[in-house]
Amino acid sequence: SSSFLQLGTSAAAQRSRALELLRAAQASAMDRARPDLDLLALTLVGRRATKEGGFGSVTKMIDRLVEELQREQQDDDHKQEYCKKEFEIADGKQQALRRSISDSETAITDAKETIATVVEQIAALEAGIRSLDKAVADATEQRREENAEFKELMTSNTAARELLLVAKNRLAKFYAPKLYEAPPKRELSEADRISVSMGSVEPPAFAQVDSRVHRRDAPAPPPETWGAYQKKGKESSGIMAMMDLLAKDLEKEMAEAETDEKLAQAEYERMMVDSAEKRTADARSLAEKGEAKADMASELEGHADQRKADASELMAVARFAQTLHAECDWLLQYHEVRKTARADEIDSLKKAKAVLSGADFALVQTRRRAFLQPSM
Repeated sequence: SSSFLQLGTSAAAQRSRALELLRAAQASAMDRARPDLDLLALTLVGRRATKEGGFGSVTKMIDRLVEELQREQQDDDHKQEYCKKEFEIADGKQQALRRSISDSETAITDAKETIATVVEQIAALEAGIRSLDKAVADATEQRREENAEFKELMTSNTAARELLLVAKNRLAKFYAPKLYEAPPKRELSEADRISVSMGSVEPPAFAQVDSRVHRRDAPAPPPETWGAYQKKGKESSGIMAMMDLLAKDLEKEMAEAETDEKLAQAEYERMMVDSAEKRTADARSLAEKGEAKADMASELEGHADQRKADASELMAVARFAQTLHAECDWLLQYHEVRKTARADEIDSLKKAKAVLSGADFALVQTRRRAFLQPSM
């Protein structure tokens, strides 16, 4: 009848329109070889598509395909988010590692310069200690020599002074008896006492004396004039005055020597105290600088290890970034294009479904009208 003819014509038109939309979806598809679309078009062309209630199988296929396309888009969106995040993390790591490497290199340079400075200071302290030790040794040797000279001077001057006093006393015995000081009596030994008891006038030690000294009965002839005695008296007093002067000179020289010795000894002792304090301070400073050098060497090694570790990690991050670029660059570059194409494809499929759904709806409405029309 005309109703079924109209229905067939309408279904064919809807099928044709749906095929056009499917062809448009195939044109919009990023992958020109889309077996799902080809199968959908083939199913729509086949006669089985209209059996058992119309295009229901085709619309189900369209729904599945739309869901697949939406799922693919979600995957692309997630992949885009992942790539951007990973790129951001990789860039952050690379920047942080580069800064860390730069900081380590700066620290290494500073540590090397500081160590070089400390090494120079250590060398200066060691040289100073050696110089101080040498100065102390030289001063000690000089003080020893000066003290030996002082003792020798005191000994010789004391002996000379005593000799002058003895000589002066001998002269005083003959020329100024009032000034003569008799030597203290010597305690006789047992042998001397025996000798005296046997009639000896003096101990044996003094027995051998010039006979001219003991010949009291034959004194020396008097001088021819009184002036001769007077002249000899003046000469003897001049000699004794000269002896006094020489003795005073010796005493003065000895006093000056004692003063110089005391001053030199005090200066030497002060130098020894100052040198000991300085050496202790320098030795302490040397030990501290040695420890500081060891600490800085350890820090330098730590900075070098850190730089090496950062450089190794930077290379690993760079390799990961290269892999990330190979994986993500194409997606990031064509994400919007793929998204637009996929949206167009989904739109075409939905329109095709709408057309096919309209055809089903038209078929139902036609059958209903045909059933309700009165028979002619």
